[in-house]
Amino acid sequence: MTVSCPALMLSAIASGEGKTTVTAALARFHARQGRKVTVFKFGPDYLDPQILATASGQPVEQLDMWMAGEAWVRQQLYQAAKTSDLILIEGAMGLLDGDPCTADLAVRFDIPVAVLLNAKGMAQTSAAIAYGLANYRTDFKFHGLIANALGSNRHAELITDAMPKDIPLLACLRRDDNISLPERHLGLVQPEEQEGLLERLDAAADWIEGSALTELPPAVEFEDQHLQEPAPLLAGKKIAIARDEAFSFIYAANLRLLEKMGAELSFFSPIHDQQLPVADALWLPGGYPELHCEALYGNQLMIEQLKQFHQQNKPILAECGGMLYVQQQLTNLQGETFPMAGLIPGHGRMRGRSGCQGMQTGVFPEGEVRAHAHHRSRSEDNLEPIGHGRRQRHSAPGEAIYRDKNLTASYLHLFFPSAPEVVAALFDGKNDG
Repeated sequence: MTVSCPALMLSAIASGEGKTTVTAALARFHARQGRKVTVFKFGPDYLDPQILATASGQPVEQLDMWMAGEAWVRQQLYQAAKTSDLILIEGAMGLLDGDPCTADLAVRFDIPVAVLLNAKGMAQTSAAIAYGLANYRTDFKFHGLIANALGSNRHAELITDAMPKDIPLLACLRRDDNISLPERHLGLVQPEEQEGLLERLDAAADWIEGSALTELPPAVEFEDQHLQEPAPLLAGKKIAIARDEAFSFIYAANLRLLEKMGAELSFFSPIHDQQLPVADALWLPGGYPELHCEALYGNQLMIEQLKQFHQQNKPILAECGGMLYVQQQLTNLQGETFPMAGLIPGHGRMRGRSGCQGMQTGVFPEGEVRAHAHHRSRSEDNLEPIGHGRRQRHSAPGEAIYRDKNLTASYLHLFFPSAPEVVAALFDGKNDG
């Protein structure tokens, strides 16, 4: 069974060209027209989807064919096409960067691609770059070029006149500091921390209005994958999940899988709450604990609750920022060191823009889970690892995996649907430590 829906991939020549701003502007524009816009983010990014969800008014899923598998991606697109008036996908890095890259996903699902170019400091060269991208690979549909960050009408004229006749110029967008999205060391600042974000997104929608970019793209046929529902491996299990300004790197797909396997989910704040929910297992996801060290350590009642939970040998999964939180100390970007929860040894130190990112497979005693790493810190004085992640394209050992009793900690962010049985085992707590 197939269903059709207008769809467009928004890519660029590199990171930092304005993909999220333009994708959010387009989502906001069509949402204001009364259309249901479903936005996806190519790759494992946590932060861009939060902005895109605010712009579209709909949840945003991450699509990655290596981490999630082609069948899972196909099913997400099919489900979106059944209920949406428009599907937008924001690419990652440059159009051809990565394996699989943004262009590969576009080819696999026959989705047209619009390429964004920050044209500051160039004019006619923009046309040459567009020609190169449109012809370097001929297996995807090149929908057109979006020229961004233009300084004047004359700048737009020079680009327009130089463009090849067979490559549409979808928009010439002037530089506008009023719509730029603030960033920090891991990416964009989260929506709840930005004042006037909706006003900025409305200004971005106005910014692209009147351009060919706002015309609905061609309809694309999407096929039903008929994925089998997971077994109820966590039936009756209560899982408490940290979620607040310090811990927010949570895939919606992970939550859905836990619920489909029968788990009852609850949420708590390590910053604000003083009592853990009644739970059989805990999940401490990634986020920004380094920005909230004092508040996290100041909540000693919560830390005592966590220590008791750990001593009871109940399962805890601590990912990246969650791992930094359960270790003994964390040094923030200002060089200030704070005690943390102290469930396991370890001292996390922030490193500014130096760090690690990339796809890895988490190799656990319970089995393997697809995952990724993205951090700007290092962890020292740790437990002896029980194993390491396996990098997607490199033979060097990946992120260390630590275990103490039923607490499993690593820099890895796990994509649960890639291995439901393994994830269920991590939360089931049958390891004797």
